Amino acid sequence: MFARKEVDHSKPLTHREILIIMSGLMTGLLLAALDQTIVSTALKSIVEEFNGLNHYTWVVTAYLLTSTASTPLYGKISDLYGRRPVYQFSIVVFLIGSLLAGASTSMEQLIATRAIQGLGAGGLMGLTFVIVGDIVSPRERGKYQGLFGAVWGISSVAGPLLGGFFSDRDAILGITGWRWIFYVNIPFGILALIVTSLVLHIPKVKREHKIDYLGALLMVVSVVSLLIGLSVLGPENGWSDNRTVATLAGGVIFAVLFVMWEFKAAEPILPMTLFKNRTFTLTSIIGFIIGAGMFGAIVMLPLYLQIIQGNSATEAGLKLIPLMLGILTFTITSGRLITKNGKYKRYPVIGTVIMSAGIFLMSTAKVSTPYWQIAVYAVVIGGGLGLCMQTIVIAVQNAVEFKDLGIATSSNTFFRSLGGAFGTAIFGTILSDRIAENLRAEFAGTGGAGVDPNLIDSLTTNTALISTLPTQIQSGVLEAFSNSFHTVFISAFPVVALAFFFALALEEKPLQDSASHANARQDAAGEALG
Repeated sequence: MFARKEVDHSKPLTHREILIIMSGLMTGLLLAALDQTIVSTALKSIVEEFNGLNHYTWVVTAYLLTSTASTPLYGKISDLYGRRPVYQFSIVVFLIGSLLAGASTSMEQLIATRAIQGLGAGGLMGLTFVIVGDIVSPRERGKYQGLFGAVWGISSVAGPLLGGFFSDRDAILGITGWRWIFYVNIPFGILALIVTSLVLHIPKVKREHKIDYLGALLMVVSVVSLLIGLSVLGPENGWSDNRTVATLAGGVIFAVLFVMWEFKAAEPILPMTLFKNRTFTLTSIIGFIIGAGMFGAIVMLPLYLQIIQGNSATEAGLKLIPLMLGILTFTITSGRLITKNGKYKRYPVIGTVIMSAGIFLMSTAKVSTPYWQIAVYAVVIGGGLGLCMQTIVIAVQNAVEFKDLGIATSSNTFFRSLGGAFGTAIFGTILSDRIAENLRAEFAGTGGAGVDPNLIDSLTTNTALISTLPTQIQSGVLEAFSNSFHTVFISAFPVVALAFFFALALEEKPLQDSASHANARQDAAGEALG
């Protein structure tokens, strides 16, 4: 079906050759992107079975954490062993994690197996954009970024929709419904392996690298420590508790050690010299902020629709279609305009404003807010994301030398994923804290008449109890939850808005055309072989 010919790096690829390779990359990216979102609408069913609402964000965060930590490593490993075998290795790891996640019997097991999935996803997400940077010039990349915008857009709806479809069913073929959100990855993964075997034939340009294992270890320990302190120990034991303070302090210390080591390492996992590049530094910061806002919205919106507006998981998934339309429309439009005009700075500037506005609008949502308003807010958030996500990747790939393309691209993905991990953990912590406090205030205001003293603890771990409450108490509980979501979104607003100022500081550099890009690629290959 596909010609098994190698890509000639001495000349620009044809449109058809690029599309053939893109088909393989999009299959792999869909696999990873789908699993970032498919869990969101199923979380309610999962935490109700495992009584784990207080740890629900870790089902998302564990995945983001390991995918984040592994992303920079994949870029260098693929330089050593070639893009395709490393890419396919990541698919296999992802599928193993999916099988184990579907068989989980506790919240702890599910979190651990999600971490294994994330290890595979780090390669799928990171290498996708490295390979795109290998084969398409920055000037032409805009018209292809719509393809990846489509993947993110489809996953933002198909994921929650599939998650809702499966979790709304008690059992399918004798297996608990929500477990199929992980088992459905198996056919997708097999398809990705087949497609990449057929079309992903990029010759290896061998560069002698040493893997910075110590740097990777220091980075992982730092990030894990900070996330555990922020989202687990702090909320459960208090922020002045010795364990919380020690864990957060340890995270900061390991972060400092990581930076110090990276200055000395022969082949650093994250070269500090890259931060001398103004565009790399700014896009890394913007990516971090956008990641926090993106994952916050994707996780919080389905929960809001299910808990506050009483939608089923499937209905909540369908009601995320406006978010997808916003991402898809604005990604495709901005990509075509970038290719046509060669200008990119305006899009993250406008996008950060639009996304901030959408987050702020979501903070005004109440129990009585009609869905059409929520849909408008979702379109606005999606539009802002669509203008920013792929544009900052184009900016950073255009600003670095070809030999640094892999590490610069994977580092940009790293910071976006890191923002997502921190954003999900922090916003989840805020939600959990506010729910408990608002419920106490609500019950205190009603005098606690007829309220079981243990009800607050029960509601913070199992929201299914809301529908069993008397009408008067149920109304107050929904208000308490609604106010909690308000706090989360109003807290996210200034964080996302901050990205606007960094976007303003971006430099507008001329985008490389296909010929210049091909020459740079050939020169880099010659340097590596020489």
